[in-house]
Amino acid sequence: MPGFLINIVFAGLFLGTAPTSLKKIWHLAAPQFCFGQIIAWGQYVVGLGLVFFLLAPVFNVPDVFGNLLEIGFEGGHGTVGGLAETFRELGWQAGADLGYTVATCGMILGIVIGMILINIAVRRGYVRDVRTFDDRETLERIGFFRREKQPLAGKQTVSPDSVDSLALHIALVGIAILIGYGIKQLLILTDGMTPASFRELHIMQSLPLFPLCMIGGVLLQLFLRKTRLDMLADHGQMKRITGAALDFLVVAAIASIRLEFVIAYWAPLSLLVLAGIVWNVFAVMYIGPRIFENAWFERSIAEFGQAMGVTATGLMLLRTVDPKSKTVAMEAFGYKQLLHEPVMGGGFWTSLAVPLVMLGKGMMIWFVSIAILVIASVCWLRFFNTKKNLKS
Repeated sequence: MPGFLINIVFAGLFLGTAPTSLKKIWHLAAPQFCFGQIIAWGQYVVGLGLVFFLLAPVFNVPDVFGNLLEIGFEGGHGTVGGLAETFRELGWQAGADLGYTVATCGMILGIVIGMILINIAVRRGYVRDVRTFDDRETLERIGFFRREKQPLAGKQTVSPDSVDSLALHIALVGIAILIGYGIKQLLILTDGMTPASFRELHIMQSLPLFPLCMIGGVLLQLFLRKTRLDMLADHGQMKRITGAALDFLVVAAIASIRLEFVIAYWAPLSLLVLAGIVWNVFAVMYIGPRIFENAWFERSIAEFGQAMGVTATGLMLLRTVDPKSKTVAMEAFGYKQLLHEPVMGGGFWTSLAVPLVMLGKGMMIWFVSIAILVIASVCWLRFFNTKKNLKS
């Protein structure tokens, strides 16, 4: 189920979204994108480095064990589910189970540690517009909406006399998945055009479907806009479809964990998770205030939540510190997803790195990750360093 449901989640990400100019997206999202890239590539540097210099010599784990940090933390259960078939095809059955375990730890610890960081931020005056637990109504404390405050779940875009609106939106998701499947089949055909040494790796064959479904959704949305049929797709309904798929995905993923694999790898797994937490907390508390000119904690804590599991965790932590969206954090975080998701956290690099590492290119992937982390850090220091901007 997780491997199927993640295709639905990614296919509907951009369906029904309103057009936004790239200039506006880049102006607001550039520092947010830079910060997200630093955290994500840092997880590769930390995870693979820990494996090469400690976990592999001591616990005899494979190199791809280091990928689990970014896959489970930045990607979450959905990304692991999408890569489960890749793990099976390349002969490491335990990969999916361990990935689900890392994702589960990230989801739980992301909320717990995130709330600790929020409490620290409140005491130090980093944020002020925070609703405490005591400020919330009884129903809010247990996660319900009052009857008169229940929000809409999306708009019906077609008359039920022709077709049910929900059925239409599910069909659009299906079309996006079909486009993604077609793209994958075309990529598989290109395997025969590559050099023999590269052809033997079967990279395109082992590439998961879900990032291609996201491209399918983008292409379908562009087609709807060009044909002036974009009013057929409502993003509110798409969010309900993808949100439901993600909830069922998480439950199915946790239920499918094989405990024998977790028990066998518990020691290196614990060290990997601990290293990932230290890196993410460091990024929030040290890099965050130096990369964002305003609302640094709100913008940082949203990235922390995403980097520990799922985007929903980041949004939950953000709503805790900015419940009325008075800062630019929500808008910047949303725009940054358009640039970040196609690459990391389940994007092309996440999908491509697994087969490359499992086929003996682990050290190469580590050096590439270090290089891009350095480039992202230089961009931070050169363009987004708030201390430097204040001095100038």
